[in-house]
Amino acid sequence: MKLTRSAGYALVAVGHIAKTYPSEPILAKAIAKQYKIPLDYLLKILQQLVRANVLNSIRGPHGGFTLARPPAKISFLHIVEAVDGPFILTPVVTELKIDAGFNRRIVDTYQKSAKQAANILSKVSIADLGGKGKMKATKKKTRR
Repeated sequence: MKLTRSAGYALVAVGHIAKTYPSEPILAKAIAKQYKIPLDYLLKILQQLVRANVLNSIRGPHGGFTLARPPAKISFLHIVEAVDGPFILTPVVTELKIDAGFNRRIVDTYQKSAKQAANILSKVSIADLGGKGKMKATKKKTRR
């Protein structure tokens, strides 16, 4: 299993927004700047998260992005699937000309592991990743 760059950015963005839950909206520009994510790329990811009901988008001078639900109600899997689509792993061997029984066992084993991974990711919430209860903002270390 490989976490795509888009899914990684989505997790970082949602985690950042969760730090202020349930208060003020966060600007995409602020997230992009803090984590060095290209703004146009981040905006596309954030819109995917809005469509998946992970985030709310608020327009206007006091706009930005907020969580659509409490951090405990947003799973790791929901975020990954919002950006990358359904969590389905398919092995390359399906394209090879090999014994059908052997191929079927490989595919079955691989799909079983994908289901187990999806099950684990569905049980981990953004709140779990940030600690118990409300997520805490982390302070940046400053150099003297």
